[in-house]
Order: sequence, then C-alpha cells, then structure tokens
Amino acid sequence: MLTIYGVYRSRASRVYWMAEELGLKFQSVRVIQARRLANPLATDAPVNTLSPDFLAINPMALIPSIKDGDLVMHESLAITLYLARKHGGPLAGQTVAEDGLMTMWTVWAATEVEPHTVKIVYVYDDEKQNSEEGKATISVAVRSLKKAFAMLEKHLATNEYVVGNRFTAADLNIAEVLRYAQTEQALFDAHPNISAWIKRCQSRPAYIAMQATRSQEPV
Repeated sequence: MLTIYGVYRSRASRVYWMAEELGLKFQSVRVIQARRLANPLATDAPVNTLSPDFLAINPMALIPSIKDGDLVMHESLAITLYLARKHGGPLAGQTVAEDGLMTMWTVWAATEVEPHTVKIVYVYDDEKQNSEEGKATISVAVRSLKKAFAMLEKHLATNEYVVGNRFTAADLNIAEVLRYAQTEQALFDAHPNISAWIKRCQSRPAYIAMQATRSQEPV
C-alpha cells in the first residue's frame, strides 16, 4: 500500500489530491512541519520533520515523502507525476510528447511560479497581511508573477487544460502552486482564463475531498 508522510496543510496536499483522483488506497503517516513547534526535538514532541524516524525516510527534513513498495520518493510535484504515470489513465501522459510537456509545465511551476506564490501564503500564515512589511512582500510577489501569469493566460486562451486538452497531473501541480496566491483576487480577475481554469480544477470531486480532510486539521 502507498504510504504518504505529511499533513494535508502542506505541500503533501498535492499528493493526497492525486491519490484521490486515482482512487488509491493509502496510509497517511502524520508528520508535521518542525517550524510549527516550539521545540520539535522535545521528547514529547509529535512526529515532525526533525524527528529521527522521519529523517530516516527523508534526510532533507521536508514533507511530503512517500513509500510505494520498496520505492521512497520526495518532492511533491515529482511524486504526483510518478503516481499518474504508474497508474495510467487520462491524468498521465498518453505519448512521450505529453510526458515531456507535463514535466515542462511542472518544472515551470516549481521554478517560475512557486518561489513567488509561497511568499504570499507565508505572509498569511504569519498573519502579517495587514502589516506594512506583509503588504510590501505581497506586492513584490504579485508583480513578480505577472510574466508567468501572462504566459499561462495566453496558453489557456486556446486550451481548456494545460496538456492534451484534458485534466492531467500538470493541471493538478500548477493549480496547487497557484492556490497559494488565490488570496490576491485582483491578480486572478485580471487573468480570466486562469480564473476559469482553476475553478474547473478545484471543482473536481477529488480536490473537494482533499480539502474536506484538510479543513479538519489544526491550523
């Protein structure tokens, strides 16, 4: 059985969403981020990313990780691509070209988009969105995202989804990266194709199921 290490309120959400899309049975091992604890190395601390048991799984001390048989993997965006390809179906690439495009768009999301969107979500996580520092961080991040948003907006003008004109792992990966910026409504309003596309992605039953579980976790 697939084992997912992490919590829903983390990048593991992408892996949980993919597992729901594929109808996979999985075991979820709760591992929280060490930064959420005052003393993650305390003897009574819950299992976290600095716990020895988890470091034996991922020495980088990051979630999520998975164990699938004898295979151990890290990096959420790579994990979703792996699961889609292993289990096949419409979420996976149907040709070598589609596989390449799905990888391209996923790497694009990781390198050109997430470094900026994650800054926005961290401001909200730290409840600094109304501070001058927080507003400045968000403003810079939004400005930095405009080039990437323009590229995706143009692509979605003639494509309902990112690859193969159907929902795939590439859409899931990009949608999860962009979710961090959805607090900035004006940014999405200025890009109607992206706004409509992310609504399609997030209306999927598997996403709704993932979010329902996520909402039950402590903040």
